Amino acid sequence: MASRKNLKKTVNYIINTATGFCLIEASQAPTEKREGYSKVFEKIDRLQTNIINRISHTEPGNVKLYYKKLKEDFNKEIGEIFSELSELGK
Repeated sequence: MASRKNLKKTVNYIINTATGFCLIEASQAPTEKREGYSKVFEKIDRLQTNIINRISHTEPGNVKLYYKKLKEDFNKEIGEIFSELSELGK
């Protein structure tokens, strides 16, 4: 398992990439779609806060399963975010 510090850096890198895509797309979007981009941006922010908090406060017990669940949740949420960005971009 990677250290918490490296895991947080990786999560922040992915979140920053998603945020960058969102901001770039929002700046080029028509006015009526900007509300949708705003909601996606808020979802990205909540995801980052949630995942970083979960990394910082690991539940005692079966740590391997805890991080496996964390990874699955993060991948699912980030996939949904990129899907929403793709839909808004059409």
